[in-house]
Amino acid sequence: MKLQQVLSYVRKAIDEYQMIEAGDRIAIGISGGKDSLTLLYALNGLRRFYPLPFEIHAITVDLGFENLNLDKVTKLCKDLNVQYTIVKTDIAKIVFNDRKEKNPCALCAKMRKGALNEAIKKAGLNKIAYAHHKDDVVETMLLSLIFEGRFHTFAPVTYLDRTDLTVIRPMLYMNEADVIGFVKKYGLPVVKSPCPVDGRTKREYAGNLLHDLTIENPGVRERMFTAIQRSQISGWNLK
Repeated sequence: MKLQQVLSYVRKAIDEYQMIEAGDRIAIGISGGKDSLTLLYALNGLRRFYPLPFEIHAITVDLGFENLNLDKVTKLCKDLNVQYTIVKTDIAKIVFNDRKEKNPCALCAKMRKGALNEAIKKAGLNKIAYAHHKDDVVETMLLSLIFEGRFHTFAPVTYLDRTDLTVIRPMLYMNEADVIGFVKKYGLPVVKSPCPVDGRTKREYAGNLLHDLTIENPGVRERMFTAIQRSQISGWNLK
């Protein structure tokens, strides 16, 4: 997938859900994975011609794993002329060594978001862009149905009143396959997650389930996504 196509998808989401206002200072949470690097590339490209001026600031929360190397991500941000902040933490030590959590994802996510939000406020930013794509939207809905018994997923735009920050998700019209194709075409420096439970979570289960459903029922992802847009889930009604 070419950058122009990515920008088209991202701009459509931003425009339809009014994600960006003039003067926004937007943090991009960078994990080093394919999704967050694609979002970084897309918002950097979009800001050059978008009618409403906005700034971007890349931020990575370093969980403290010893084998995480962000040198190539740092170079990419420098090449794109995007300010990049790495927040050092001991989250991995706390979760895996001190607490020895049997189900570490929930605590890790909570602590990671806390560190990220603190860094965002310190930098004087007012929004945070997450790199959730269409597959993530549908997978979250499946997880909610299976494990919570309700039809729900996250919203395109979410205001966090405790931190006075707004979360936006500009990649919600992109499929994961689009992201993979873009990363390969442009050779983005994807960093493999050093987390020992990476690939063994409930979200991975939902991803595999969606993959199987798509093979057996071509177009099911799009139909599920359309059902979400037509539902009464907060934040999904087009303005």
